[in-house]
Amino acid sequence: MLIGEIAATTGVDGQTIRFYERHGLLPAPRREPNGYRSYDNAIIGRLQFIRAAQASGLTLAEIRSILGVRDAGEAPCAHVSLLLEQKLVDVRARQRELAVLATELQGLIKTSHDLDPADCTETDICHIITPPKRAEHGL
Repeated sequence: MLIGEIAATTGVDGQTIRFYERHGLLPAPRREPNGYRSYDNAIIGRLQFIRAAQASGLTLAEIRSILGVRDAGEAPCAHVSLLLEQKLVDVRARQRELAVLATELQGLIKTSHDLDPADCTETDICHIITPPKRAEHGL
């Protein structure tokens, strides 16, 4: 199959397919005498896996590691499970960070309702978002 056929079948455009090749996610295809890339049908499943893994939040480096295990002839399920567990830990930590940020934003919005834009100075830029005044060293 040519790259255009793979793109049409998978919904992954040709440039992305080439990008995946350059970054070791796809094996180098055979070349036709005219220089065109020629893929076997296995590439479709591999591209579908890459897209599904990205949708699960895995990075290309993590996906490459999974494919490396599979390409070495081993089932990568234990490796995938560990990656997903770590991803969940990361997501939960990010959720906590976002909850703190949401509280800070709510406070800024509430404060903004009580401030007069005429009180902004050029050095403050906008007094809704002003860094705390530092008492040390006159800052």
